[in-house]
Amino acid sequence: MFAPVHTDSTELFTQWLPFPVGGSFLEVGCGAGVTAVTAAMAGCERVTASDISSDAVVNAGLNAARHGVADRVRVQRSDLFDALEPGERFDLVFWNSNVVWAPEDFVYSRQVQYAIFDRDYAAHQRYLCQGLARLTGVGRLFLGFNSLGDAGRLDSLASQAGVRVIERRCEARRAGDVAVTFRLLEITGMHDRRTV
Repeated sequence: MFAPVHTDSTELFTQWLPFPVGGSFLEVGCGAGVTAVTAAMAGCERVTASDISSDAVVNAGLNAARHGVADRVRVQRSDLFDALEPGERFDLVFWNSNVVWAPEDFVYSRQVQYAIFDRDYAAHQRYLCQGLARLTGVGRLFLGFNSLGDAGRLDSLASQAGVRVIERRCEARRAGDVAVTFRLLEITGMHDRRTV
């Protein structure tokens, strides 16, 4: 499981997200569950935290219990949206994505690699194609991205999926010895003219 202490991404994205107080929140790739637990503590009534890693699912569940929000945080193992019921919709969906592109023949040998590498950006493609369908009528879809990722490839996938990528916040920080710019992106339909 990827620990949030290694970069500032979890801290920044969790501060930046407009949690829907009284509404529903889905965190894809929840890791330790920091953002999902914070969403519940901020007033979201229904929170789902999912991750492909079974270790992350256990850890997120323990953190929800530790912070007294286990009654509002459902934790489940899922590859993106796969474990959700067909009709489940959320007021806000967020994924702090595994931004490092990996070639098509890349083999995941450890669970933690799913938090870092995306083979041929297949997960990003699925998120862009399927994410809007998981929103309520007022729902918003966000993607945590950074400068270690392939922004050009992401833009190309967005164009193919018929969605727009709008940068909402960005900030330059360091991850160890590496300068990294963290970007909170909102995904909208091509004809959605939302500017706030």
